[in-house]
Amino acid sequence: MSKNNRKNSASEMPLTKLNFILMGVCLLLIIVGFCMMAGSANEGSEFNYAIFESSRTVVGPTIALIGFVLMAPAILYRKKEKPVE
Repeated sequence: MSKNNRKNSASEMPLTKLNFILMGVCLLLIIVGFCMMAGSANEGSEFNYAIFESSRTVVGPTIALIGFVLMAPAILYRKKEKPVE
């Protein structure tokens, strides 16, 4: 295999290092969102009002949703190539 063929096959890889970095950031957002939603539930006869905190009902799910939504562009992102002159 010539040097020129190796360069062409390497540039045609579907996912690059940047795609994996972006996907890692999205995965981190999803994990943070789920961790924010986690917490203790009602224990025994005591009612735990912490289940209605805004970080568990609004902020956590929103962060997780943002992570899920941004995962598709992170996978599909392709760096624009400079035109060959």
